[in-house]
Amino acid sequence: MTPATTTTGGTGHGDHDDDVMDALTIGRRIRQFRTERGLTLDDLGSALDRAASQVSVIENGKRELKLSELQRLAKALGVTLDELLSPEAPTERAALEIALERAQRGPLYSSLPLPALPVRKTLSDDAIKTILGLHDELERLHRERAATPEEARRANTELRQEMRKRNNYFPELETTARELLAAVGHAGGPLSQRVAGDLATHLGFSLHYVHDLPKSTRSVTDLKNVRIYLSVQTGHSDPRSTLLQAIATHVLGFDEPANYEDFLRNRVESNYLAAAMLVPEQSAVKFLNEAKDRRELSVEDLRDAFAVPYETAAHRFTNLATQHLGIPVHFLKVHESGTISKAYENDSVTFPTDALGAVEGQVVCRYWSARRAFDVDDRFSPYHQYTDKPVGTYWCTSRIQSSARGDFSVSVGTPFAHTKWFRGRDTTNRFTSTCPDESCCRRPPTALSARWEKQSLPTARLNTSLLAAMPSTGFSGIDNTEVYEFLDAHAPV
Repeated sequence: MTPATTTTGGTGHGDHDDDVMDALTIGRRIRQFRTERGLTLDDLGSALDRAASQVSVIENGKRELKLSELQRLAKALGVTLDELLSPEAPTERAALEIALERAQRGPLYSSLPLPALPVRKTLSDDAIKTILGLHDELERLHRERAATPEEARRANTELRQEMRKRNNYFPELETTARELLAAVGHAGGPLSQRVAGDLATHLGFSLHYVHDLPKSTRSVTDLKNVRIYLSVQTGHSDPRSTLLQAIATHVLGFDEPANYEDFLRNRVESNYLAAAMLVPEQSAVKFLNEAKDRRELSVEDLRDAFAVPYETAAHRFTNLATQHLGIPVHFLKVHESGTISKAYENDSVTFPTDALGAVEGQVVCRYWSARRAFDVDDRFSPYHQYTDKPVGTYWCTSRIQSSARGDFSVSVGTPFAHTKWFRGRDTTNRFTSTCPDESCCRRPPTALSARWEKQSLPTARLNTSLLAAMPSTGFSGIDNTEVYEFLDAHAPV
């Protein structure tokens, strides 16, 4: 499946992750109960066998608590667990403090060159309300002034969040894939081009390969004459994928999308269904479980076993790894310029984001595997690397693939604790990344800047999409006039 490209789409103080909200609210309720009972941080810490500083971290909502810890806290404070876990802020003041903390943790505030504002007793309620009002107004202006491409980016961000909650696994699409493959007698393993053609025949379509397919399309389905048109020139794409995506779009009953959210969701689901037919769940899970038992998990092996492109194997691995293997993962497709093309994660790795929480187009740290892979001469073998990041150590496997738009690295990674299942875990490649700290790789070293800051004048390569709006012809950018003329020319007499 093609990952959409983890925060919510909104940046207001009411739109952030439920886990953050719960931690903040629970922390404030703990503080309220503690002060009502006349207990100091030291008192509560002693009752919990914790340092006062640890209790302070909990009260400030900076650490999530296990159920056993919550039960001990409730007992120490003389309250029920339900009272402690109530979603309501204990006071109006606490509600304001929670909203301010939540706003400061959001992507919009983080993108501003402003220091964190400590929430102290001396900060009046009116001051907090004013700050929150300014934050909401900034968010409103951000949305109001956003160009059409930003609407698509917001929709993509929200879709990526939903995929994260589902571990990038769609059981209903897996079922549809199984039923389609069973209908043409495919028992498992690699899907041949002949069987892909059989699927089209089973659905009543005839296949027609042409030289003049409209440039804005990958395929054209003629519902009137029950035909699917494909290009005789496949380029870098797998011809089976193109056909299966056309079949998936028909099977799923997609109409013309009404908005960007519909367009992106349709694309994600049709790509997922196509991948689920190319790499069937039952066969792939058996293959992956056997590899895991041998501690030899490898995206390359999945690619070879099912005769699919590397990127397809990497996408499919993210569909199945968490659901069936219990392994959290992240996926990155990064252009040689360092910018993110696609991304997905459910392993808490922190991708760079803009103020709206979008990942696409952001620059990856030069010490991540996705960037280091470009510096390796051997592009036949996969590149493996450990990276120490602010949120923990991750292991990644990356491979470079070329396209008409340049070279891209495709990476799959997992937290250190799960590395034991993968081939390549013995790599000695290891780097440290402190991004988003600018001193990591975004700001040149002082000595280098001193030599060249006033002595260089590079000419920028303008990104072709920098000034462009989304196509006026619709969400997909397809030229309908060209498509209709094409269908007229090829329709049976």
